[in-house]
Amino acid sequence: MNIINIPALKDNYIWILYNAKKECLIIDPGEYISIIQIIQKLKLKITAILLTHHHKDHTAGVRKLLKLFPVKVYGPLETVNAGTNHIVSENDILTLLGYHFKVLFLPGHTLGHVAFYSKPWLFCGDALFSAGCGRLFEGTAKQMYESLQKIKQLPGDTLIYSAHEYTWSNINFAASILPKDNNIISYLKNVKKKRIKNESTLPTSINKELKINLFFRCKDKEIQKKLNTSSNNEEEWKIFAKLRTKRDLFT
Repeated sequence: MNIINIPALKDNYIWILYNAKKECLIIDPGEYISIIQIIQKLKLKITAILLTHHHKDHTAGVRKLLKLFPVKVYGPLETVNAGTNHIVSENDILTLLGYHFKVLFLPGHTLGHVAFYSKPWLFCGDALFSAGCGRLFEGTAKQMYESLQKIKQLPGDTLIYSAHEYTWSNINFAASILPKDNNIISYLKNVKKKRIKNESTLPTSINKELKINLFFRCKDKEIQKKLNTSSNNEEEWKIFAKLRTKRDLFT
């Protein structure tokens, strides 16, 4: 399987998967012109579109693509108005391009957010980013925390294909909380080198995120100290909520 990203809009990534037969999937098409250019250049045939949630920067290209390519569009109920014609829900299995994709329900960023998992790939939209996670636009902190715990249980070699290039900002936030953490500082340096060259920082992996993503490390005593809290007397999701709030205020 070949996996490529198309930088789109301000900082989005549209993911395209294609096989030896030149059949492809499009994931979260926030626009369509660059997609047309790529499929024409590579002589690809679109067989399906996958949507993780309803935000326009992930769906705005769907209807234009459907006019040219009348294919199946898989997404959660909240994406019906964007063009979804096959609604998916937790634990559904989609067989596409000869691979099985399991649907994971990951509310938090939106109420109906989903991800698509086919070992070792996870296409998670705005649920998880490298060194960060999605903002809580509709869901609760507890929902997002539980969604990240679900992701956290996937195999360590799982490759994370997020839908935004937010890594530089996220890792700078992490370094502001844990300035002496060797894993974070090392990753910050690597990310800086890539972004200077305008290179993508994705995909990342579960193993990497367990080391550098603060939202996977709410049990960390140093993080709790910075938040003036303790897991001894506070549920872990509430620690996550405080960390998410602090991230929202970081510039």
